[in-house]
Amino acid sequence: MKKAVSILFIILCLLSALPLINREMSVKASPRTWTVDDNGPANFDNIQEAINNASSGDTVFVHIGTYYEHVVINKTITLVGEDNNFTIIDGNKTNNVICIRANNVTVKSFTVTKSGMYLYSGILVDHSMGCIIINNKVIYNYEGINLLYSRSNVVCGNTISSNYEGILFYSSSNNVVSGNVILHNNFAGMSLYYSSSNVVCGNTILSNYPGINLALLSINNTIYHNNFNNTDQVWSESTNVWNYGDEGNYWSDYARQDLNKDGIGDAPYDIDAVNKDNYPLMGTFYEFSITLGRETYSATVISNSTISVFRFQIGAETGNKMIHFNATGEDGTLGFCRVKMPTRLMNYPYIVLVDSDEIIPTLLNVSNEAYAYLYFTYLHTNHSITIISSKTLALYFELLDEYLKLQKDRYDLNKTYNILLSNYTQLQISFGELNDSYQMLSGLNGTYYELLDNYLELQRGLHDLNETYLEHLLDYSEQMQNIRNLTYILVALATILIITTIYLSKREHTNVTTKIKAMEEK
Repeated sequence: MKKAVSILFIILCLLSALPLINREMSVKASPRTWTVDDNGPANFDNIQEAINNASSGDTVFVHIGTYYEHVVINKTITLVGEDNNFTIIDGNKTNNVICIRANNVTVKSFTVTKSGMYLYSGILVDHSMGCIIINNKVIYNYEGINLLYSRSNVVCGNTISSNYEGILFYSSSNNVVSGNVILHNNFAGMSLYYSSSNVVCGNTILSNYPGINLALLSINNTIYHNNFNNTDQVWSESTNVWNYGDEGNYWSDYARQDLNKDGIGDAPYDIDAVNKDNYPLMGTFYEFSITLGRETYSATVISNSTISVFRFQIGAETGNKMIHFNATGEDGTLGFCRVKMPTRLMNYPYIVLVDSDEIIPTLLNVSNEAYAYLYFTYLHTNHSITIISSKTLALYFELLDEYLKLQKDRYDLNKTYNILLSNYTQLQISFGELNDSYQMLSGLNGTYYELLDNYLELQRGLHDLNETYLEHLLDYSEQMQNIRNLTYILVALATILIITTIYLSKREHTNVTTKIKAMEEK
């Protein structure tokens, strides 16, 4: 009995402790920001030491300065520099400058420079996924940014210059490389080896040899909205996709025409026997972010002008939404812009001003519910271009639509009235004709009644005639019967006469014969 009570007591204690255990397990430290400054008060004066002390989910913020380190990130943290021009991590020409060996790491706003030679990198993402490399300057390294056996990472908004290779993929897939400027590399701006299904878009790849190198089964990569201006644009041993939808890439050596005036070349850009850009851009591709409230929108411009000073604003009094940018080109030449705007941001009718002069844009037929595509041209000089989505103009068009609808309704009513008037006139004519017919019918009625009286008189005469005829017929019948009877009597008398004559003749003949025979006998 005592043993059973003891066991029951232990069970009750364990049950009562479960809420405490669960409560203790649910407590988790909030993410923390660690600061690094090599020349002032901070948590640390060394980046690696801050990373070593940080926990997963923490942020390490690095103040402006030059840090001679080789940083290894082996936990999920965010590493942020104060200013990518002046927050510098210098590898002193040895090893990798930053090496990432964890998932979901963010590295942002640093200058990363001077890795070691021979396959060392400014930023190496090694067997990792979900990492974001954004807004860094990666310069004077052997490899700029290197993705090694890594997938589903994002490399965006970086300036990558003067490396042996700007961005290198090796056995890495499903990554996104977007909005980077890759220039002045001694070898390839970007190289892919055994790497597939990556997206390369919106990058400027300039003055490299070649611009992009796709080797060793690097297939099914989607490459679009990039600006290529290199000694050799592409080296390729694989088949890939060079456009997305109806837009491809800008190629500095594309020499075909745009006769239908939509900012897209009329003929493909041939890369090699199996690769072609079906929709080459006729100008440089630009992409801009617009933040309104909690939403961020993307607007793009394809232009043979240099586009700068892009900004968005809402008119304080009118509520009009406006995009402004500068467009510069060689004086006297023809400039164009193909502008793509999200309709959720600017969905009213559009007014385009070049400086202060309004021009009429073409709304391209690729426009849809999500995006409006405008195309317009101008003579080059230094222009300020404004695109206005006018709420007032929208109201005007609504009123105009209502007015035009009323005009149409009025026209339809007039048309109906004229039809009714024509029908009324026809009815009047028909009524006159019917009235004439009625008058004629009245005359015919008199004639009819006269004819009816004559008919009745004729009927009476006919009846009397019939009676007379019947009387004469009866008399005739009686006379005929008498004639028949008399005929019968005459026939009978004639018959008797003939028979008597024959009899008497025969008897006379017999007597003569008898006398002749008697005489002969004598």
